[in-house]
Parts: sequence; C-alpha cells; structure tokens
Amino acid sequence: MNDSALVCSRRQAVAGIAVAFGSALSARRAFAQQPSMGQQPSENSSDPRTSIHYELDFKSSPQRFYDAIVEQKQFAAFTGMPATIDATAGGPFSMFGGLVVGRNVELVPNQRIVQAWRLSKEFPEGTYSLVKFELKTEDGGTRIVLDHTGFPEGHFEHLDIGWHSHYWDPLRKFLG
Repeated sequence: MNDSALVCSRRQAVAGIAVAFGSALSARRAFAQQPSMGQQPSENSSDPRTSIHYELDFKSSPQRFYDAIVEQKQFAAFTGMPATIDATAGGPFSMFGGLVVGRNVELVPNQRIVQAWRLSKEFPEGTYSLVKFELKTEDGGTRIVLDHTGFPEGHFEHLDIGWHSHYWDPLRKFLG
C-alpha cells in the first residue's frame, strides 16, 4: 500500500467516525475506572505500526460469532468482564469494565461489525481507531477477517497481545 492510499484511508476512517459520533461524543465521557487488563503499552515503544490484520477460522456459525460480539450478556460471558453494548448502528458500547469504549458504526447481522473503538485510558482524548470484523461462512464454520486500523503509534504490541488473550482465545473456548 502506498503512502497516499494510507492517508486517504485514514481520512475516510476519521470522517466516518466523526459522522457516526456526531455531537453524542461529548455526552459520553464518563466510564468507571477499572484495573488494568494486563500488559500496558510501553511508553518507550517506537513501533510505528498502526494497524492489525487477522484471518482466523472458527468452528461456529457466523451468527454465533456475531452474537458473541454484539450481545452484552454473551460478550461479558466469554470475556469474564462487564460489558454494556447497544447493538444498533450508532449505539455506544463499553467493554472490559470500561477499558474499551466506542460506538457501533455498522452492523450487518452475521456478516459485518464495524466499530469506532478506543482504549479509554491509553489513547489520547478523542482518539478512536476502527475495528472491522468480516464474517464469512467457510467449511462448515466461519472465517473471521479482522482489521484494526488507525490506533496511535506505540500500541501495536499491546493490542496484538490483547486480541489474542481477550478475544480469540476466550472466543474459541466459548464458541466450542
């Protein structure tokens, strides 16, 4: 990918997030403080990567995966941490006891989930990244294609570890 395509993508992501949030952002600033979920990003991290891409196969149906991500009771069950999720486009969410907050930008049942997503204690105020789950039926299960883009430099390692320890590993156990 060339630099101009990357800039365009970031601009489009920021514009999409701004539209999705509208004026509601300023009203949704207070979330309960919770203890850390483990490894924190290093203040000295010089990793410039600002995106993560995964393609994973799950034995469950797209509907089971979709429901586990957007239904707050199922999300809390597989993570073992509190979650509040408004499962509508534009609806806010607070996951992992408020450590991850944002809004559902696009929800296409059993096919796609797009979220404006931020680490409430780690990202600078007002900084959101974009998380996109694509769900595809494959070999009697589901192929998940995840793209997490636009997060601040220095957070790659922490987020990469977090996706495995707080999403992929618990989801495999939860979905069977």
